[in-house]
Amino acid sequence: MPDDTVTAASTPSEGSASAAPPLRPRPPGWGADLPPQNRPAVPKERQPARLPGLHWTQPEQQQSHVHVLCSVERPGITPVFGTTVPPRGISGLLRGLAFRWSENDLRHWLVLLAADRVHVGEGLVDDLLRGRVPNIPAEMGMRAEWQHNPRGAVHKVGLAVGALALLYLLRRRR
Repeated sequence: MPDDTVTAASTPSEGSASAAPPLRPRPPGWGADLPPQNRPAVPKERQPARLPGLHWTQPEQQQSHVHVLCSVERPGITPVFGTTVPPRGISGLLRGLAFRWSENDLRHWLVLLAADRVHVGEGLVDDLLRGRVPNIPAEMGMRAEWQHNPRGAVHKVGLAVGALALLYLLRRRR
């Protein structure tokens, strides 16, 4: 393995006008992508890698009781996956639409962002239908916004008041 230290011939002399700070012999993370026999941490690496005595090379497939969305790049669902928020309602339809496109397609991510916004609206409507009035300023973090960014909080409140005033004026015209 060649030595990557900087030699004295390549550094400016002490009496020169442009004295640079001393260079490190190697940058942080050096050697992480070297072949295993040349990596600095090889003597410390575990062989076998971890968790000795495993009885499987891949976990057994988790059973799905809800619809799980899968990327078009992968042949099937992963062995273990989350089912806490299954796709439902309009946001679920939007998510299903998004997963028709590849993950490198901008439409995929824009439709997922739109589905997130729609899901928030569905949650508000769901709260109102169950008789709960959501505390929107608290859920949006207005106390923290006021504490850490008062100008931004005033700006948001001003926009909200302006939008409500505009809605009021438009309804009053009718």
